[in-house]
Amino acid sequence: MAEYICLLNKDTIIIKPAKKTPILLRMIVLVFAMVCGVFMCSVCLKQTSIHSKIKFHDIQVVVRLSPDDDNENLQISRVHYPNPETFSRAECEHNPVRYFAILSMQRSGSGWFETLLNSHVNVSSNGEIFSVLDRRRNISSITQTLDKVYNLDWFSSASKNECSAAVGFKWMLNQVIVVEKVYGTILDPNETIRNKLFIQSGYMGVMQHHKEISDYFNRRGVFAIFLFRRNLLRRMVSVLANSYDRHAKLLNGTHKSHVHSTEEAKTLARYKPMINSTLLISDLKEVEITATKALEYFNSTRHIVLYYEDLIKNPAKLKDVQAFLGLPSMELMSRQVKIHKGPLSDHVKNWEDVNKTLNGTAYESFLQADY
Repeated sequence: MAEYICLLNKDTIIIKPAKKTPILLRMIVLVFAMVCGVFMCSVCLKQTSIHSKIKFHDIQVVVRLSPDDDNENLQISRVHYPNPETFSRAECEHNPVRYFAILSMQRSGSGWFETLLNSHVNVSSNGEIFSVLDRRRNISSITQTLDKVYNLDWFSSASKNECSAAVGFKWMLNQVIVVEKVYGTILDPNETIRNKLFIQSGYMGVMQHHKEISDYFNRRGVFAIFLFRRNLLRRMVSVLANSYDRHAKLLNGTHKSHVHSTEEAKTLARYKPMINSTLLISDLKEVEITATKALEYFNSTRHIVLYYEDLIKNPAKLKDVQAFLGLPSMELMSRQVKIHKGPLSDHVKNWEDVNKTLNGTAYESFLQADY
């Protein structure tokens, strides 16, 4: 289609379009717009799909800072000057204190990690305070307990009282009402006693009241420390073995969840649990889902994500934790001794069934890892 240009004078140009409507040009523009729209929709759908398929063992978050962390007023809220009712902070009353909570699951290294933190002269981590049902019966009892801890009015063997620079506790994500589930079969060494393992199902605590607790953490400036275990199969073995010893009391009639000598560790490691291979994959997925949900629930808080295996292999990562809490760096130590060392095949009664079940699945790597 042609266009006619008429030159009337040196300053005026008139362009006369063709009389016919440029249908072809309009069609080209329309097709281009449609292609762009389809492309943009596909990109958005792809990103949504990727987000929905995140798995627990792929999470690589290290530290999440609030977008306003550079705001001076918000930084002030991250440190506190408690005025406890039960004692006087004396000369330390002007020393700032940070609040923290360790969010983890049983047999994920949280006890060992807490002893490391408590070896710091300025840290008071008060243990699993919400193991007592009345303290987590409802959100009111939970906040009352939290207030008492963060006001330094909670006393435990870990309390540093006057000169604490960081105070907190550990909270189990899967801390719930106890019901029966065939998670595995507990066998004694002679295979003469068979009991079902009682595990916990049905949230009652941090996961049930996650919105209110997340709001509390943000309002009070609580630092969340997530501690997970990458090898969930090893965690399962530890859960089963610990549950068995709670009844068997292998150490001179005493149950110990954690030990401080290689002899005690070897005694407990002699017991080999039998894992329910039929439910194995679904049980592993359940733990992954719990951890992923917890990260989503507390995504708005200031938090750090740690893995037990990473801390074992690289103790220098403990410096990152101290920096996260604003503590002077110290060498942290623990007297606890690892119980289940070496290949997992040495610690599982029906290893062939477990190996066959996990081979070729997303959890195959759990069969080989040392930790």
